[in-house]
Amino acid sequence: MTTKKITNVGGDDAPQQRPAFVATAEAKAQAKQFRLYAAILWILAIVAEIGAMVILFKKDPEIALSTGMRVALIVILLIDLILLIAGSSFWKKSNRFDPASNRDALKFMLQNQLGVVVAAIAFLPVVILAFIKKEYLVGAIAALFMVGGGAASADYHAPSQEQYSQQTSRVQDLTGGNNVYWTKSGTKYHIYQDCPHINTSRTDEIFSGTVAKARELKNITELCKTCEARAEKEKALKGGAGVQSQPIALPDANAKPEKK
Repeated sequence: MTTKKITNVGGDDAPQQRPAFVATAEAKAQAKQFRLYAAILWILAIVAEIGAMVILFKKDPEIALSTGMRVALIVILLIDLILLIAGSSFWKKSNRFDPASNRDALKFMLQNQLGVVVAAIAFLPVVILAFIKKEYLVGAIAALFMVGGGAASADYHAPSQEQYSQQTSRVQDLTGGNNVYWTKSGTKYHIYQDCPHINTSRTDEIFSGTVAKARELKNITELCKTCEARAEKEKALKGGAGVQSQPIALPDANAKPEKK
């Protein structure tokens, strides 16, 4: 090893940037459709909220609502909740087909957690108005629906372009391609279709596609560790086999010594 100063000026040893993930035209079209469904359902949820607020606006704070009217109000809020969660489900699916980049933290958060924002919009005004009008039971239920709807609308495994790129690059590094396998109820994608975790008597069907497809269709975020270890071992063996050993020239015992 040299004792001289080494100055790194870049070049082949510089870290390679992973190619940025770009959703296909088909995936973007599917995401657009899901976002449209989400927007329609969220608008209907806000319409239900407005209906509940109209009832509360007309109420005299000193006169309690009738039991029938209170039940009707709670039913409207329940419809509001169902529409909110259904819309959020479509929105989260759309983000799996066309994920945001996490380089812009604010945009990334808003795109992935928009359902939580809509939950506040769809219930908070009702909560405030219900307590102003002294309908404490309705206000408490609306608050409970807001919290529950927000929790159901949050994306706890928010996808990002960088994550897709990293996961795809890992599979390509191990296999040289971008094809994985998964099952209907599985939680991991696999490199090998004969992996013992999916090639069992309990498995009726194995799906195949890209890493992005596994995320889009099943929201699978993790590579099977068994497949990963097997692929690393096979890759190492192939690398070793590719190095051809050179024959060693042995001295000839009958050769005459070279004259100097």
